Amino acid sequence: MLAEQQRLDTAMTAAGAWPESSPWIRQAVHDLPRHEFAPDRVWVWDGTAYRPIDRSADPTAWAQAVYAGPYDSTVTQLTGARATSSLSCTSVVADMLDSLQTDPGHRVLELGTGTGWNAGLLARHAARVDSVEVDADLAASAAQRLKAHGLDVAVHVGDGARGWPADAPYDRVISTYAVEAIPWTWIVQTRPGGRIVTPWGRLGHVALTVAADGRSAHGWMQGLAQFMPARHAPTNCTYPAIRGAGPPADERFFAHDLAVLHADWHLRFAVRARHPHIHLTTAADDDGAHAWLHDNAMSWANIVTTGGHTIAYQGGPHRLADQLEAAWHWWEAEGRPDLYDFGLTVTPDDQYAWCHDPDTGPRWPAPHT
Repeated sequence: MLAEQQRLDTAMTAAGAWPESSPWIRQAVHDLPRHEFAPDRVWVWDGTAYRPIDRSADPTAWAQAVYAGPYDSTVTQLTGARATSSLSCTSVVADMLDSLQTDPGHRVLELGTGTGWNAGLLARHAARVDSVEVDADLAASAAQRLKAHGLDVAVHVGDGARGWPADAPYDRVISTYAVEAIPWTWIVQTRPGGRIVTPWGRLGHVALTVAADGRSAHGWMQGLAQFMPARHAPTNCTYPAIRGAGPPADERFFAHDLAVLHADWHLRFAVRARHPHIHLTTAADDDGAHAWLHDNAMSWANIVTTGGHTIAYQGGPHRLADQLEAAWHWWEAEGRPDLYDFGLTVTPDDQYAWCHDPDTGPRWPAPHT
């Protein structure tokens, strides 16, 4: 296993993915190898479904799945056909821990224990770590692994959206799963000046600082990442289910090159910030790039490239291709801001995304609890 671990470490170095400002992270990852927190069965996507790999049956394939690469996660639990827990990719784990800016004296609350690996890394640096896991079986397994490594982590069974008020306030709070809205309980349980890092929506993670009066939190996006949603988050509808079989209500030429949308994640994040209700998927083939949009309710759009032209078909009460095009125009007129130009503000009654400046920049309502 040492060879696989070394290969991943080398790949992280080549990618510049080890945070220079937090050298403790690399040492912690070295001291707590991924494979020691992975279950004996993991899952890989074969293009159509998840396929199990058992350590006893194929140890080489199992090790390759656990140490696939800096940008590859390892699925560690399947519920039905849905992946519900994973070892997150090492590059994003390192980036989020760096964004958390933890000091050795800090008390940290982690939401989403999973295998226990992230909590273990934190425990190598922080004074105390509490971790909350909704799945009692996962919590028990993680607690055993952490204890076996001599790590003092208090693992609790509960809903991460509620935090863990018994031991609040915390200096730092980190979520290992994505939320569409930041639970206000997280701000309440973080001390003024404290920091919260969480995947937000479907594309990036944000670092929020709690205001001195504790009545708001705001901060900048920190990086691109795609995380699993909260366990009890509503299951998203599929595009075919919303599209249905009827004819489109509208058909027209689409002015932009979809290849840009397919390749540029910063553009896609700008669309997400302006229109959080839009679920966007893209693909490319010999004809060019294509896009599928839906609002998880009744509206849909299909934008296809064929014969050198790009055509938008759409239906439902909202014209999603029009909204995409308007957001694209704005992004270009604004100088093509990247993900790091965006941020989020949270108050007891409101949440909104903004660009360039939290007070004077353009802003858009975000989902809120």
